[in-house]
Amino acid sequence: MTASLLAVLGAWLGFANPLYRLPLLALALPAGLAYAAVRAPSYRTAAKAGYWIGAVSACLSLYWAALPIHDYGNLPWVLAAPAPVLMGFVLGLYTMALALVLRLGARRLSPWLFGPFCALAWASMEMARGVLFTGFPWLTLAAAFAPWPAAIQGAAFIGAYGLSGLLAALVAWPAVCGPLSRQGIVSVALLAALFFIGNYRAGQPVARDASIHATIVQGNVDQSRKWDPQSQSETVDKYIALSTQAIRDAPTDLLVWPETTMPFYYQDHGPLAQRLIDFAAASGTPLVFGAPAYERTLGGHVLFNRAYLLTPSGEESYYDKEHLVPFGEYVPLGAYLPFIHKLVEGVGDFRPGKAEKPLTSGRLALGMLICYEAIFPELAQQRVEAGANILVNITNDSWFGDSAAPRQHLDLALLRAVEQGRAIIRGTNSGISAVIDPRGHIMAQGGLFTTLTLPCPEVAVVSETTWFHRLYTLLNWAVPGLAILFCLACAVLPERRDSPTRRGTTL
Repeated sequence: MTASLLAVLGAWLGFANPLYRLPLLALALPAGLAYAAVRAPSYRTAAKAGYWIGAVSACLSLYWAALPIHDYGNLPWVLAAPAPVLMGFVLGLYTMALALVLRLGARRLSPWLFGPFCALAWASMEMARGVLFTGFPWLTLAAAFAPWPAAIQGAAFIGAYGLSGLLAALVAWPAVCGPLSRQGIVSVALLAALFFIGNYRAGQPVARDASIHATIVQGNVDQSRKWDPQSQSETVDKYIALSTQAIRDAPTDLLVWPETTMPFYYQDHGPLAQRLIDFAAASGTPLVFGAPAYERTLGGHVLFNRAYLLTPSGEESYYDKEHLVPFGEYVPLGAYLPFIHKLVEGVGDFRPGKAEKPLTSGRLALGMLICYEAIFPELAQQRVEAGANILVNITNDSWFGDSAAPRQHLDLALLRAVEQGRAIIRGTNSGISAVIDPRGHIMAQGGLFTTLTLPCPEVAVVSETTWFHRLYTLLNWAVPGLAILFCLACAVLPERRDSPTRRGTTL
């Protein structure tokens, strides 16, 4: 039981939270889970320990999921509060499966093979969590270390999932085999080497093709008034005024406004849209902004969450969000769950876009990631594969108030920058806006719920790709494939007489 409690507490304090953050404590999650699973007296007990460690950890870290349901869904707390609990119940299934697999491996594999097996199993678990049930790879272990660029450089070679697996194995090894065992000593040495090499790489210059001066405008528009028709003109005035002043203060090659900045259908080219076109022409600056869009169909129309690139010459290109938020932008199996529509009334039923090509202006090829698309490694991979030399993440995290959600979201964007070796320009409505360099350093950052302009010179334009980008397909198949082969081997191998499961019978 002590190991389980330490695992949950470590996860809470290791990831961004509203109290105090200690990233290193996040390692208590894989260490405690491995120890509890391997030392359990039975597979059933191991499964229960793994489930509750994952479920409670997720529930506590995702507490903010209740906020938009209460504040904007107009539901009482008694109905909103269970949201993070239900999310935890689902996410606990992944750690339950992992606990069973780790217990099996500890009983059948040699101590030296248990470490690599643990790395593959943990990485495969995070991969599965990012794909199944529309995917939700939010609490990636590597994300806990995003504030320390030296700790996440491994993502450029093996990705965030691979780095999570490596970190998990290096703490699970001594937790299971003993801190003074040979495996424990090797783990400490490898952890030290990982941080030493990461620190060196984080300090190395980036091979860039060019640099630009980008400016983010964070309007901090009240979410409750944003879609009020009377506020539309005020919103346009505010963003144009802030941008005009920012351009006067510093040379700007690219302006970035947040997701759904413009609360009207820009595609209709009405008076408000014309003001944006006139502003872009007068300022001589390309502008990225978000706005809803629609497409007429035989049955009426469908909606899209769209990002536009408007150039000074009036040329327009756009990207429609590809990976939508379930129960926020659409209802999964909505035809069979009509009662769910009542919970998201007014949010809209969006359709996913299909175009992955970057938005281009001169030397810029902008790979767009709208909202939580930044948490999915495969989407950033696709943008760079299509030719993006800068990633742009526009989002609106004001739904989640002054909670840990905006910080957790930013942490995941940091991993995408390192994985792909691309700068990320992250524009938000209410924070946290930031510019991230290809090594995962935050070059500029704004605050929460403040109106600001965030200029950042020397944003790298990069065409070179990382090892992870080049090996992406191989890693995607090899990691779960090897994990399955290990499991098959465990199924036929006899139990070791000196397996750690024989050394203890209680949690």
